[in-house]
Amino acid sequence: MTRPPSTFVRVSRALLRDRSGVALIEFAFSMPIVLGIGCYGIETANLALANLRVSQIALNLADNASRVGNMQADNTTQLREVDINDALTAARMQGEKWGLTTQGRVTLSSLEEHGGKQYIHWQRCLGTKSGSSYDSRYGTTKPTDGTAVGASYAGTEVTGGMGKTGAKVSAPPDSGVMFVEVNYDYSPVIGKMWLAGEFARLHYIASFVVRDRRAFDQIYNPAPTATRYTCDRYTSS
Repeated sequence: MTRPPSTFVRVSRALLRDRSGVALIEFAFSMPIVLGIGCYGIETANLALANLRVSQIALNLADNASRVGNMQADNTTQLREVDINDALTAARMQGEKWGLTTQGRVTLSSLEEHGGKQYIHWQRCLGTKSGSSYDSRYGTTKPTDGTAVGASYAGTEVTGGMGKTGAKVSAPPDSGVMFVEVNYDYSPVIGKMWLAGEFARLHYIASFVVRDRRAFDQIYNPAPTATRYTCDRYTSS
Protein backbone atom coordinates (compact mmCIF):
# COMPACT_ATOMS: atom_id res chain seq x y z
CA MET A 1 0.00 0.00 0.00
CA THR A 2 1.41 3.36 -1.15
CA ARG A 3 1.74 6.01 1.51
CA PRO A 4 0.47 9.50 0.60
CA PRO A 5 3.23 12.10 0.20
CA SER A 6 4.02 14.22 3.19
CA THR A 7 2.93 17.81 3.47
CA PHE A 8 6.48 19.01 2.77
CA VAL A 9 6.67 16.99 -0.43
CA ARG A 10 3.28 18.23 -1.61
CA VAL A 11 4.24 21.85 -0.97
CA SER A 12 7.58 21.38 -2.71
CA ARG A 13 5.93 19.91 -5.80
CA ALA A 14 3.37 22.71 -5.84
CA LEU A 15 6.15 25.32 -5.71
CA LEU A 16 8.01 23.62 -8.56
CA ARG A 17 4.89 23.77 -10.73
CA ASP A 18 4.02 27.37 -9.74
CA ARG A 19 4.87 30.00 -12.42
CA SER A 20 2.93 32.97 -10.99
CA GLY A 21 6.04 34.90 -9.80
CA VAL A 22 8.17 34.51 -12.92
CA ALA A 23 7.19 37.87 -14.40
CA LEU A 24 7.89 39.66 -11.12
CA ILE A 25 11.32 38.06 -10.82
CA GLU A 26 12.16 38.95 -14.42
CA PHE A 27 11.04 42.53 -13.80
CA ALA A 28 13.21 42.74 -10.68
CA PHE A 29 16.27 41.67 -12.68
CA SER A 30 15.55 43.96 -15.65
CA MET A 31 14.37 47.04 -13.72
CA PRO A 32 17.87 48.49 -13.07
CA ILE A 33 18.73 48.20 -16.75
CA VAL A 34 15.45 49.73 -17.91
CA LEU A 35 15.71 52.49 -15.31
CA GLY A 36 19.29 53.26 -16.33
CA ILE A 37 18.43 53.47 -20.02
CA GLY A 38 15.41 55.64 -19.24
CA CYS A 39 17.42 58.06 -17.09
CA TYR A 40 20.13 58.30 -19.72
CA GLY A 41 17.49 59.00 -22.39
CA ILE A 42 15.90 61.77 -20.31
CA GLU A 43 19.28 63.38 -19.61
CA THR A 44 20.32 63.15 -23.26
CA ALA A 45 17.08 64.75 -24.44
CA ASN A 46 17.40 67.57 -21.89
CA LEU A 47 21.03 68.16 -22.91
CA ALA A 48 20.01 68.39 -26.56
CA LEU A 49 17.34 70.94 -25.64
CA ALA A 50 19.86 72.97 -23.62
CA ASN A 51 22.26 73.01 -26.58
CA LEU A 52 19.47 74.26 -28.83
CA ARG A 53 18.56 77.02 -26.38
CA VAL A 54 22.14 78.25 -25.98
CA SER A 55 22.79 78.21 -29.73
CA GLN A 56 19.57 80.13 -30.42
CA ILE A 57 20.44 82.80 -27.85
CA ALA A 58 23.87 83.28 -29.43
CA LEU A 59 22.29 83.55 -32.88
CA ASN A 60 19.55 85.96 -31.78
CA LEU A 61 21.98 88.23 -29.93
CA ALA A 62 24.32 88.48 -32.91
CA ASP A 63 21.35 89.20 -35.18
CA ASN A 64 19.91 91.86 -32.87
CA ALA A 65 23.28 93.56 -32.32
CA SER A 66 23.81 93.77 -36.07
CA ARG A 67 20.59 95.77 -36.52
CA VAL A 68 20.40 98.22 -33.60
CA GLY A 69 21.44 101.88 -33.63
CA ASN A 70 20.23 105.45 -33.95
CA MET A 71 19.72 106.62 -37.55
CA GLN A 72 21.29 109.96 -38.41
CA ALA A 73 20.42 112.58 -41.02
CA ASP A 74 23.18 111.31 -43.35
CA ASN A 75 21.71 107.78 -43.23
CA THR A 76 24.49 106.48 -41.02
CA THR A 77 23.72 104.68 -37.76
CA GLN A 78 25.26 105.50 -34.42
CA LEU A 79 25.55 102.54 -32.09
CA ARG A 80 24.75 103.55 -28.51
CA GLU A 81 25.35 101.87 -25.18
CA VAL A 82 21.60 101.71 -24.62
CA ASP A 83 21.23 99.77 -27.89
CA ILE A 84 23.80 97.19 -26.79
CA ASN A 85 22.18 96.96 -23.36
CA ASP A 86 18.79 96.30 -24.95
CA ALA A 87 20.26 93.46 -27.02
CA LEU A 88 21.97 91.94 -23.97
CA THR A 89 18.80 92.31 -21.90
CA ALA A 90 16.85 90.43 -24.57
CA ALA A 91 19.38 87.57 -24.35
CA ARG A 92 19.17 87.57 -20.55
CA MET A 93 15.37 87.41 -20.60
CA GLN A 94 15.41 84.65 -23.20
CA GLY A 95 17.57 82.49 -20.92
CA GLU A 96 16.23 83.68 -17.57
CA LYS A 97 14.28 80.52 -16.72
CA TRP A 98 17.40 78.37 -16.84
CA GLY A 99 19.90 80.84 -15.38
CA LEU A 100 21.84 81.96 -18.43
CA THR A 101 23.59 84.87 -16.70
CA THR A 102 24.03 83.18 -13.31
CA GLN A 103 25.37 79.89 -14.68
CA GLY A 104 27.18 81.32 -17.66
CA ARG A 105 28.59 84.34 -19.45
CA VAL A 106 27.78 86.10 -22.71
CA THR A 107 30.37 88.09 -24.69
CA LEU A 108 29.49 90.40 -27.56
CA SER A 109 32.42 91.57 -29.70
CA SER A 110 32.67 94.05 -32.55
CA LEU A 111 35.03 92.57 -35.13
CA GLU A 112 36.07 95.31 -37.55
CA GLU A 113 38.35 95.70 -40.54
CA HIS A 114 40.89 98.52 -40.44
CA GLY A 115 43.84 98.97 -42.75
CA GLY A 116 43.48 95.47 -44.13
CA LYS A 117 43.66 93.91 -40.66
CA GLN A 118 41.05 92.43 -38.35
CA TYR A 119 40.48 93.98 -34.92
CA ILE A 120 38.21 93.50 -31.93
CA HIS A 121 37.32 97.14 -31.34
CA TRP A 122 35.16 96.60 -28.26
CA GLN A 123 33.51 93.90 -26.17
CA ARG A 124 30.50 93.83 -23.87
CA CYS A 125 29.79 91.02 -21.39
CA LEU A 126 26.96 89.81 -19.21
CA GLY A 127 27.05 87.00 -16.64
CA THR A 128 28.56 86.20 -13.26
CA LYS A 129 30.84 83.33 -14.26
CA SER A 130 34.53 84.20 -14.46
CA GLY A 131 37.68 82.51 -15.65
CA SER A 132 39.21 81.40 -18.92
CA SER A 133 36.41 78.89 -19.50
CA TYR A 134 33.82 81.66 -19.59
CA ASP A 135 35.59 84.76 -20.90
CA SER A 136 36.24 85.40 -24.58
CA ARG A 137 38.49 82.84 -26.22
CA TYR A 138 39.71 85.23 -28.90
CA GLY A 139 42.22 88.05 -28.62
CA THR A 140 45.24 88.25 -26.34
CA THR A 141 44.49 91.52 -24.55
CA LYS A 142 41.39 93.36 -23.47
CA PRO A 143 40.01 95.54 -26.27
CA THR A 144 39.03 99.13 -25.63
CA ASP A 145 35.59 100.03 -24.32
CA GLY A 146 34.55 101.47 -27.67
CA THR A 147 35.60 105.09 -27.28
CA ALA A 148 36.65 107.21 -30.26
CA VAL A 149 39.33 105.69 -32.45
CA GLY A 150 41.64 108.66 -32.93
CA ALA A 151 44.81 108.67 -35.02
CA SER A 152 45.80 105.06 -34.32
CA TYR A 153 43.17 102.36 -34.34
CA ALA A 154 42.27 101.28 -30.80
CA GLY A 155 41.54 97.59 -30.58
CA THR A 156 42.97 94.09 -30.30
CA GLU A 157 44.28 92.65 -33.54
CA VAL A 158 43.16 89.10 -34.28
CA THR A 159 44.97 87.40 -37.13
CA GLY A 160 42.52 86.28 -39.76
CA GLY A 161 39.45 87.08 -37.68
CA MET A 162 37.58 85.33 -34.88
CA GLY A 163 36.63 81.69 -34.54
CA LYS A 164 38.25 78.30 -34.73
CA THR A 165 41.21 77.69 -37.01
CA GLY A 166 39.93 76.84 -40.46
CA ALA A 167 36.55 78.43 -39.83
CA LYS A 168 37.40 82.01 -38.86
CA VAL A 169 34.97 84.86 -39.39
CA SER A 170 36.37 88.13 -40.77
CA ALA A 171 34.77 91.54 -41.18
CA PRO A 172 34.33 92.88 -44.72
CA PRO A 173 36.08 96.16 -45.70
CA ASP A 174 34.60 99.28 -44.10
CA SER A 175 32.18 97.19 -42.09
CA GLY A 176 31.98 94.99 -39.04
CA VAL A 177 30.72 91.72 -37.61
CA MET A 178 28.85 91.20 -34.36
CA PHE A 179 30.46 88.11 -32.85
CA VAL A 180 28.81 86.39 -29.88
CA GLU A 181 30.23 83.79 -27.49
CA VAL A 182 28.04 82.04 -24.92
CA ASN A 183 29.52 79.78 -22.23
CA TYR A 184 27.01 78.05 -19.97
CA ASP A 185 27.16 75.44 -17.21
CA TYR A 186 24.57 72.79 -17.95
CA SER A 187 22.34 71.73 -15.03
CA PRO A 188 21.55 68.00 -15.30
CA VAL A 189 18.06 66.73 -14.56
CA ILE A 190 19.15 63.58 -12.74
CA GLY A 191 22.83 63.90 -11.95
CA LYS A 192 26.27 64.50 -13.39
CA MET A 193 27.01 60.76 -13.34
CA TRP A 194 25.06 60.39 -16.58
CA LEU A 195 27.25 62.80 -18.56
CA ALA A 196 30.91 62.96 -19.41
CA GLY A 197 32.77 66.03 -18.18
CA GLU A 198 33.03 67.66 -21.61
CA PHE A 199 29.24 67.95 -21.80
CA ALA A 200 28.92 69.91 -18.55
CA ARG A 201 29.83 73.27 -20.12
CA LEU A 202 28.18 74.39 -23.33
CA HIS A 203 29.99 76.75 -25.69
CA TYR A 204 28.41 78.35 -28.76
CA ILE A 205 29.37 81.16 -31.09
CA ALA A 206 27.38 83.11 -33.68
CA SER A 207 28.08 86.06 -35.96
CA PHE A 208 26.22 88.49 -38.22
CA VAL A 209 27.56 91.19 -40.52
CA VAL A 210 26.32 94.65 -39.51
CA ARG A 211 23.23 95.38 -41.61
CA ASP A 212 23.44 99.16 -41.98
CA ARG A 213 25.95 102.00 -42.52
CA ARG A 214 27.17 101.98 -38.97
CA ALA A 215 29.66 104.52 -37.67
CA PHE A 216 32.48 102.39 -36.29
CA ASP A 217 34.49 105.19 -34.67
CA GLN A 218 32.96 104.66 -31.22
CA ILE A 219 29.99 103.56 -29.13
CA TYR A 220 27.97 106.66 -28.38
CA ASN A 221 26.59 107.24 -24.90
CA PRO A 222 24.56 110.47 -24.86
CA ALA A 223 22.88 111.76 -21.71
CA PRO A 224 21.34 110.22 -19.76
CA THR A 225 24.27 107.85 -20.03
CA ALA A 226 23.72 104.11 -19.92
CA THR A 227 25.81 101.60 -17.97
CA ARG A 228 28.69 100.14 -19.95
CA TYR A 229 28.66 96.35 -19.65
CA THR A 230 32.41 96.14 -20.11
CA CYS A 231 34.04 92.75 -19.61
CA ASP A 232 35.67 93.67 -16.31
CA ARG A 233 32.18 93.54 -14.78
CA TYR A 234 30.59 90.27 -13.63
CA THR A 235 26.89 90.85 -13.19
CA SER A 236 23.75 88.90 -14.03
CA SER A 237 21.66 91.92 -15.07
